[in-house]
Amino acid sequence: MPKPPTELPDHQVTPNPKLEKRTRRQFSTEYKLRILAEADACQHGELGQLLRREKLYNSQLTTWRKELAESGVEKLHKTAPGPNPSKTPEQKRIEALERENARLQQRLSTAEDCLSLQKKALSMLDRMNNGSEP
Repeated sequence: MPKPPTELPDHQVTPNPKLEKRTRRQFSTEYKLRILAEADACQHGELGQLLRREKLYNSQLTTWRKELAESGVEKLHKTAPGPNPSKTPEQKRIEALERENARLQQRLSTAEDCLSLQKKALSMLDRMNNGSEP
């Protein structure tokens, strides 16, 4: 007999999944420009303090400077992190469906082979039974 569902005691806390999800920080264009200006104004040895205070990495500053130099302020407004996807979602879906279709074709072929063997075995049994009876 299954146990009845238990209620959570009042002293137990249920975590909020929304608060536990980690997300990437997104920086506004104005913030990036301000930090780049502050970094350029830093004297020798002060850049580390700025990076620690803002919880940034030196590589982020390097990337932001490079983007600003290459394409101006518009490039700093990039929203999606990471490289551009090589395939569209439709192409990925088509490939997945083609793989599934090939897998199902293989299963169908195997099932047809099994049926063919069963038919041959049944036909052999019929011939044996008919041949032994006069």
